[in-house]
Amino acid sequence: MNLNAANLQLACDWFHDVVADHLKGQLRQDEEGQIGSLNLWSEESGLAKFIAIHQPDYEEFVVLMLALIPNLKPGFFHKIIAEHLPEGGDFPEFGGVQGASHRGLLATGETAQCILAGEDIKKRIAVQRMLSSGHWFSKKRILWLEPVREGEPPMSGRLILDPEIAERLTTGTVSKPRFSIDFPAEHLETEMEWDDLVLQPSTLRQIREIENWIKHSDTLLREWGMKKRIKPGYRALFHGPPGTGKTLTATLLGKYTGKDVYRIDLSQVVSKYIGETEKNLSGLFHKAENKEWILFFDEADALFGKRTDIRDAHDKYANQETAYLLQRIEGYDGLVILATNQRGNMDDAFTRRFQAIVHFPMPRPEERYHIWSKAFPPQIEIGKEIDWRQIAARFELAGAGIMNVTHHCALEALADQSRSLDIKRLEAAIMREYSKEGKVV
Repeated sequence: MNLNAANLQLACDWFHDVVADHLKGQLRQDEEGQIGSLNLWSEESGLAKFIAIHQPDYEEFVVLMLALIPNLKPGFFHKIIAEHLPEGGDFPEFGGVQGASHRGLLATGETAQCILAGEDIKKRIAVQRMLSSGHWFSKKRILWLEPVREGEPPMSGRLILDPEIAERLTTGTVSKPRFSIDFPAEHLETEMEWDDLVLQPSTLRQIREIENWIKHSDTLLREWGMKKRIKPGYRALFHGPPGTGKTLTATLLGKYTGKDVYRIDLSQVVSKYIGETEKNLSGLFHKAENKEWILFFDEADALFGKRTDIRDAHDKYANQETAYLLQRIEGYDGLVILATNQRGNMDDAFTRRFQAIVHFPMPRPEERYHIWSKAFPPQIEIGKEIDWRQIAARFELAGAGIMNVTHHCALEALADQSRSLDIKRLEAAIMREYSKEGKVV
């Protein structure tokens, strides 16, 4: 038995009785009956979990069902109106609009007022307050009213149920958002562990401090009552040459604290069209709210670089876009990491706002030795003439560069079926990497 589907069916049946009872009272002037409480089969379904977490009252749950029901029964409103108006006729008090693609009726704020308040002005205003920005529906981005054209009643806007909430209520799960124009971020995952990341002790110590914040911030702010004294959220700047572990560190922080990590390449998001950058980022922050994601903004100097004096409209709007992102970052209650290859490119006015500034330097010979010594898989036979300490001392490569060399050598060993690595092949691969990075031996 699919308990999630069974619970949704129970909710739909209960909701049908609720709507039918209210319509009967309004259209036929009959006295409204007493609708029993909703008893669900399982506490593990998406709907039951939502109720347990948010504890909506009767009116709030009715509004939630008004927004949810088109996802479950597209013809619900048409059918129930036909039951009470069998000969047809207009019923403007019910509200509702036709969707662009959805062929059924979609509930509006007026629909909620009709069901919950009828013509009672006091109750109608109470429903309007429920759909205002101050209610937890809106604050938690669960559902809200669609804006209407100027001059039309605000309550004639559609009830918009957040797509992720709709998916969680119907399937019990939420899919990871996909990279798109409206969501310019990629989900980061790794099979690597902390032991695979070789960092200098001072860098690792700062990373542990960030990890402590992720694990214990909720206790600090809520249980210890520090929320009124400490601004929520944590902002960190990672800086250092390419390939030194900035992205991997952010990914591992998420892996070991159970948080999703999303990478946003600001050099790709920043638009040459005025105002587009804010639009590109707003959808991301809307989705991130209340999810405790780690947001990793790469190439941060694309937006937070040092500014010259304003010379034209483009400079003016660039500053506005920077201010917008800074405002959203400071208002985000999770971990935000900005990454740059050169700290010197960052405006000091921005860096002062970070709780942590973490340097990822090029690995020293000792750190390079540790990376080299465990880089190759055991299936490859390492030539006796290869001394990893000498290799580490001779060639300055970041961790990512060393892994590129490893990747190239391993593929060659597979291609020629030798499954071995000699010094000639290794040095050739290192020279190849040096050339790619523009280095000269």
